[in-house]
Amino acid sequence: MTSAALCCCSRFSLAGLLMALPLTVPAAQSPKGGDVAYPTRPVRMIVAQAAGGPTDVAARVFATRLSDIMGQQVVVDNRHGAGGSVAGEIAARAPADGHTVLVAANGTVAVAPHLIKLPFSIRTDFVMTALIGNSPLGVMVAPNLPANSVKELLALAKSRPGKLNFGSSGQGATSHLAGEQLKMLAGINIVHVPYKGAGPALIGLVGGEIDILISGLSSALPFVKQKQLKLLAVSSAKRTALMPELPSMAETVPGYDVGSWYGVLTTSGTPRPVIEKLHAMSNRALGAPDIVAKLISLGIDPELMTLPQLSDKLNSEYERWGKVVKAAGIKAN
Repeated sequence: MTSAALCCCSRFSLAGLLMALPLTVPAAQSPKGGDVAYPTRPVRMIVAQAAGGPTDVAARVFATRLSDIMGQQVVVDNRHGAGGSVAGEIAARAPADGHTVLVAANGTVAVAPHLIKLPFSIRTDFVMTALIGNSPLGVMVAPNLPANSVKELLALAKSRPGKLNFGSSGQGATSHLAGEQLKMLAGINIVHVPYKGAGPALIGLVGGEIDILISGLSSALPFVKQKQLKLLAVSSAKRTALMPELPSMAETVPGYDVGSWYGVLTTSGTPRPVIEKLHAMSNRALGAPDIVAKLISLGIDPELMTLPQLSDKLNSEYERWGKVVKAAGIKAN
């Protein structure tokens, strides 16, 4: 997290954030596999992103505490490439014993399957065993755009159909889907402008090349401080613990909920008692106050879920983004 981000939210104390955790992090499901002998050796955590990326950072925060709880080392193994299919294929072919887990963002498990042909099925070859957390995006506009709220932005877009544009980090990226979802739910016509990465898209917004960008929240904060762009809302259904004063998009556009989330999955053939114990250990790690505080400081809102809730989330997100990809006619580059 940047120093500017820390300054931006300095008045919100850690104690205050932790007091709000019952609303952010619900109680975990009671484990049923507590007596099973697991793990019996180090656990391999395959991360579907290069070292230093947001998925990798989230995975490593989680892995440190999970190692302590398991009494076995959790070894992070970064395998990026091909929309997450490299990491997914390795994890899918691993022995079904819970000693190999996959950490992947929703772009890998819920979007990529609709854009590229994968050598595995996310929904039949894997079971989601934990959710590290949700990372909302920032809804931002160029500083000279005459809109200071989401309501004003939508009114402006409706008064200028096809005239405003929105940037993204690339075709099929989360930021692209975020703009398409806004078009669908708000009934506006804005033009997509893809960039080669989130950084160039942000520079494009600051430089006046594009009007709107829905992208990483923390990376935008230094530009907000310098008044080089305007931050209107977060893209999630609820406000984020990092900046609780910032409205959520759903407050103006009902049903809007876009962001990155980081799931933990293991092979579907893994014995149920092992899955339950992995789930219980994961939630215990993710519910630790120091891990919660660290995730929040990174712009990730923790959320503990039961195994049925995790299954529902994976399936519903898969279906939701499949519909958006199809409706918008999005094709992989």
